[in-house]
Amino acid sequence: MASSSGLDSTSLFLFGLTTGVAVTAGARYIETLVMGRQPSVSPGRLPAAAPAPSAADVLPHLPQRRVSTRSGAAEDDDYDAADGIPRPLQRLRKKFVVPAEKLNQIVRHMVAEMKKGLLDDNQTLKMIPSHVIRRPNGDEVGSFLALDLGGSNFRVCEVTLEGNGITRMRQKKYAVRQELQTGGATELFNFFADCVAAFVAEGGETAHTGAKKLGFTFSFPIHQTSINHGTLVQWTKGFTASGVVGKDVVDLLQDAFHRKKVNIEVTALVNDTTGTLISHAYQSPNTYIGVILGTGTNAAYVEQINNISKLKNPEAFESPEMIINTEWGAFDQENVVLPITEYDAAVDRASPNPRQQTFEKLISGMYLGEVVRLALVDLLDSGEIFGGKGSDILKTRYKFETAYMSRIERDHTLDLSDTKAVLEELMKIPKTSHSDRVIVKGICELVGRRAARLSAAGIAAIVTKINRLDGCTVAVDGSLYELYPHFANRMRDALAEILGLSADNIILEQARDGSGQGAALIA
Repeated sequence: MASSSGLDSTSLFLFGLTTGVAVTAGARYIETLVMGRQPSVSPGRLPAAAPAPSAADVLPHLPQRRVSTRSGAAEDDDYDAADGIPRPLQRLRKKFVVPAEKLNQIVRHMVAEMKKGLLDDNQTLKMIPSHVIRRPNGDEVGSFLALDLGGSNFRVCEVTLEGNGITRMRQKKYAVRQELQTGGATELFNFFADCVAAFVAEGGETAHTGAKKLGFTFSFPIHQTSINHGTLVQWTKGFTASGVVGKDVVDLLQDAFHRKKVNIEVTALVNDTTGTLISHAYQSPNTYIGVILGTGTNAAYVEQINNISKLKNPEAFESPEMIINTEWGAFDQENVVLPITEYDAAVDRASPNPRQQTFEKLISGMYLGEVVRLALVDLLDSGEIFGGKGSDILKTRYKFETAYMSRIERDHTLDLSDTKAVLEELMKIPKTSHSDRVIVKGICELVGRRAARLSAAGIAAIVTKINRLDGCTVAVDGSLYELYPHFANRMRDALAEILGLSADNIILEQARDGSGQGAALIA
């Protein structure tokens, strides 16, 4: 039977983990179980939350330093004598841990940059007016189409709004062949029109009779001039189709519908982040921010029109508010405040867009695995892991996938067997020790945690800018937020460090397939 003091410690541990107010209390409690020591907390009092995470907070539970029974000497000199953390991780922790003070600096700088972007277009944060001036309240009804182009795949969706925040959606995915991505505008947009017509026909209707409205989610940089017009600034994501840059993409799609005699009117041009915000607002009207955390990242939010100084003819809009597409992936390209390591700098130099999208390269799924790989190669070259024997795969750019990080962070086996499988079977490392695997898992946690904390700083900046500390919902879409272990909880912990008690008023909610549904709602 447990003693009363043991029950008190257990209660304290569970309370701390549940509320997030005392992560260090959890670490101290584990210490009492492993080491047999009592936590250094006064009776009847909760331990104060640390202002910044300690080594125990940011690294996995590591084995204690092994001591030889013969001589009392350490058997593994790679472990720090003080706390059992491998020395490579001690060094990397100093590079990747982002304390609360730094997070607050980032928030202040982002708020200032957001204000600059609302003044004119020649700023790092583009702060693009979406011309979407109304959020749904959940009572809207009707059936609408959406074409969602995000990259090499696109979706056609039919969204039925049933009121009370209830929707039904039928959708189909299509692949954009390489020759279409690099061909001409006519062939590309004819293909879109053909797919939309086929999709409508599969639903038992014909696209040639009975006009339908369509919202076009176009996730490439555009200069938007109205709710249903915008010109492509530049292609990204491998697209190079000629005759599109500088042209109105809505006109190109509408012309394709006319050529194919498809009776569909494109009534809205939408960024995927704006679509996520609008889609979630149909279910939760208190949604003021939409965020994408996946292969790439971006955020949109609701701004007061009188704060958008660069907006022409603001009096022409019938609403006091408008959704702004921040394009926050470009934040701090000047390297003023973000914590850039030598590994981040290497990723940037080797990227197709050096000195651009700095924030995105620190937090999005496309780059996290590469940051880890570069750190591993650095330790390999110094002989600190894998006995100095790596593999060609490990030395190949982008071969250590962010999905591997996710798998490793989920590995809670005693011998880290899943981590071993990733390293030896997928990365072809000849042999790994348990110490190697502890280090690899620690690096994944450091990089993953940093991404979550920086993402939270971005959200805190927007919440602060629009003065919604008293409460708002943030709709978050993307595989990183949805699938990466602990990502959402790490974001919430960081929000608490930045915003204090006000963080309880900021609700992060998963938004799935929001871009297509949002485009249909706006249409």
